[in-house]
Amino acid sequence: MPLSFEAKVIGIKDGDTFEALYNDRPFVIRLEHIDCPEKKQPFGKNAKQFASGLCFGKIVTVNNSGKYDRYKRLIAEIYFNEICINKELVKNGFAWHFKKYSTNSEYDELEQTARQNKVGLWVDNTPI
Repeated sequence: MPLSFEAKVIGIKDGDTFEALYNDRPFVIRLEHIDCPEKKQPFGKNAKQFASGLCFGKIVTVNNSGKYDRYKRLIAEIYFNEICINKELVKNGFAWHFKKYSTNSEYDELEQTARQNKVGLWVDNTPI
């Protein structure tokens, strides 16, 4: 796959895992820099719904470095109309900055602001 390309989002598996079509072939994307709650955890369904509202059925730009995770999902940032879906999820309290795999300070700042404003999962004292 190219490092930047357009694809159509055809499925939201959970907040940080999407299915998309590129050249009429489906593939799975794992959103880079972030981690969303699992579906059965608090705010897991909210994260999925939020992500779906932002880009389901739409043509997005996929920016990646050619890396895949152990499940063969493409690790990428997704943009719709210049809006970074990954950052929107963190900014709105539906994802953490995934510090284990990312040192991007912008995501850290977005998470800190969401925590301070108690948005999304940060309304809980001990979010999981």
